[in-house]
Amino acid sequence: MISNYPDGKPAMSLPSLALLMCRPSHYTVAYEINPWMKVTRQVHQPVAARQWQALYDLLTRALRVPVRLLRPVKGLPDLVFTANAGLLAGKAFIRTNFRHPERQGEEVIFERYFRRRGYRVVTLPRQFNFEGEGDALWVGDTLFLGFRFRTDATVHEHLSKILHRRILPLELVDKRFYHLDTCFCPLDATSVLWYPGAFDRYGWKAIETHVPDPVPVSTADALRFCCNALVIDRAVILHGGVSKPLRKELERRGFDLYELNLSEFLKAGGSAKCLVLRMTR
Repeated sequence: MISNYPDGKPAMSLPSLALLMCRPSHYTVAYEINPWMKVTRQVHQPVAARQWQALYDLLTRALRVPVRLLRPVKGLPDLVFTANAGLLAGKAFIRTNFRHPERQGEEVIFERYFRRRGYRVVTLPRQFNFEGEGDALWVGDTLFLGFRFRTDATVHEHLSKILHRRILPLELVDKRFYHLDTCFCPLDATSVLWYPGAFDRYGWKAIETHVPDPVPVSTADALRFCCNALVIDRAVILHGGVSKPLRKELERRGFDLYELNLSEFLKAGGSAKCLVLRMTR
């Protein structure tokens, strides 16, 4: 672990926030559904477990954020990436329709979890693909929706009717950044990290027009999954190795960086954000 958080750091007070995670008990690279996954480059299970535990400990002990745990299921190795469960809006849970059959078995697990906890479960028509927080991220009251590789552009219309909020679709153009949360990270209501190379010209214009303070990251930082950061108030949790320029930009804006080694999850195309679903906002 490359963590830089001191034990004596004051805990944050975020009573409205809770997160959902799933231990990587059955996590492995069992198939290849994005350019990062290679079945010949296997996960080291004990290391993955330690890396996941470091993230869990940081959230629950240092930052004191409530974390709910989803029970792992054998045969569903990507269940650990709970960000893809769906999208929560109050007590409504808009369930994911996974594009790839390899992950569709997760849908019933997530739906059952939220239904049992009193959430109203909303499902989109089966013909439309939608991969939850992986492709749907809030910046203030605006929802940015990534589409093309995992989520369909037409989902934008369904979400508009459900959420009654402004939704801005962004087309993704680089398969390495197959979900919006691999190349776009809201920091607060006015600023985001983003990798320009992952978007088309319309996406550039939409981001630069509607986000007051977009912070571009380099290709090297993007490939380290710096945009797949988890932001808790002013804490930015991300995979280690952040460049000095990006670190300086974040610190200048008053953010504290927490770097963890999440290398085992990069093997499946995920990092800190992919491992967590926000249960409130």
